[in-house]
Amino acid sequence: MEVKKPLLEMIDISKSFPGVKALQNVNLKAYGGEVLALLGENGAGKSTLMKILSGVYKKDEGKVLIDGNEVNIGGIKDAENLGISIIHQELSLLSNLKIYENIFLGNEKYNGALRKLDKKYMKEKSKELLSKIGFNIKPDTLVKDLNVGEMQMIEIIKAISKDSKIIIMDEPTTALTDVETEKLFEVIERLKSQGIAIIYISHRMDEIFKICDRVTVLRDGKYIGDAIVKEVTKDDLISMMVGRKLEEQFPYRKEKEGEVLLKVENLCYKGKVKNVSFHVKEGEILGVAGLMGSGRTEAAKTIFGEYKKSSGDIYIEGKKVNIKSPKDAIDNGIAYLSEDRKKEGLVLNMSVRENMSICNLKKYENSLKRINRVQELEEVNTYIKKLSVKTPSPAQIIKNLSGGNQQKAIIAKWIMISPKVLIIDEPTKGIDVGAKKEIYEVLNELKKMGKAIIMISSDMPEILGVSDRVIVMSEGKISGELSREEATQENIMKYAVNMNN
Repeated sequence: MEVKKPLLEMIDISKSFPGVKALQNVNLKAYGGEVLALLGENGAGKSTLMKILSGVYKKDEGKVLIDGNEVNIGGIKDAENLGISIIHQELSLLSNLKIYENIFLGNEKYNGALRKLDKKYMKEKSKELLSKIGFNIKPDTLVKDLNVGEMQMIEIIKAISKDSKIIIMDEPTTALTDVETEKLFEVIERLKSQGIAIIYISHRMDEIFKICDRVTVLRDGKYIGDAIVKEVTKDDLISMMVGRKLEEQFPYRKEKEGEVLLKVENLCYKGKVKNVSFHVKEGEILGVAGLMGSGRTEAAKTIFGEYKKSSGDIYIEGKKVNIKSPKDAIDNGIAYLSEDRKKEGLVLNMSVRENMSICNLKKYENSLKRINRVQELEEVNTYIKKLSVKTPSPAQIIKNLSGGNQQKAIIAKWIMISPKVLIIDEPTKGIDVGAKKEIYEVLNELKKMGKAIIMISSDMPEILGVSDRVIVMSEGKISGELSREEATQENIMKYAVNMNN
């Protein structure tokens, strides 16, 4: 019987950055016609390994083999010439260009001696590629007119257009609807049938078991092991990733609820938020569910003063407040952790310390209005430890941390201002299972302290596992409210698609 040879081998790959050993003798094999899941907590080394494969970083040690031949990947173009493409979690499309222009960007087609752009060919080829994945849209559509899910599909088509034989997908479904996700899975099956190797990075375990054939697990920059997906359980993989058993994924704790801290009445914003009314009490997590475009984030940003309300009233501890800006919201004890943390939550070139303490500097002022750096650093270190933020030191530039550790630093930033009400939008988006549990524990501690928490989430198990009560939004309105006992996936979806109206 012929033994199948790997299309890709990465052998004893090591990579260091100042103060950090990112990878230590890591191994990976990928076969043509399979989907390989690459798993690990944030900071495990997944992104670093894939950046080496795609030519963004150069390895310090180790070998890369393609079809059994050792190759030297000195840059992104080298990787592309070897048939390696990466679809990043953060989209890299140019919004002012058309779809076909983005697909052929850097790989434009010309005709004639004058090397005139062959727009006809590029449009026709783009149409063919779009049709290939069942995406019915005109190639000369401007990218800025697409939604995020459609943009993700264009990124996939770009990879397909380069005749790639190894395609890396980094959290490809993060911004996709359920329908778009199913379409992506269909595309992946087609790519498998063509002998393409797909390396699939995701924190969504259900996806791993649905579409992946094998799994490679990294932890703390080291290779932990491989497994056949159909031969392992979710708990097995979690144990490999975090080095311990997670007996309870959602550590829910019921706290004694106090008075109403925040009440919203008939809140409206530009037709996107329509007569929204709800309340949240001390010691309570109010889950906010709904499909993409339901108005959840718009409602949160209106309460926080980022969007100016058209009408409606906001009350804090029974007192009507006039919130015209985020500063007004913060002054009234409201904190908002945005879904788009890199754009709205971080100053990427500043340190971990500076990012975590930036909203709280007045607290550290002495009588001379100077910052007491000892006090500031002491509190920063406390929260680095409490939230298990993996960083060499508080002085590390925050853009050098993994995505999950950046997110935990932002959560710490808002907790440090001691808000009465914390609105947290997609708290664990892109975060690994180990870090998720740590964040849920933090939310439980805040409940115990009597804080009121509004948690917006697209992760149904998270909504069901963490919330004390759930409101569901649809088309800018609250379509239903459910107690913890009433909240089931079926009941939430009925309200999300307005089946009860």
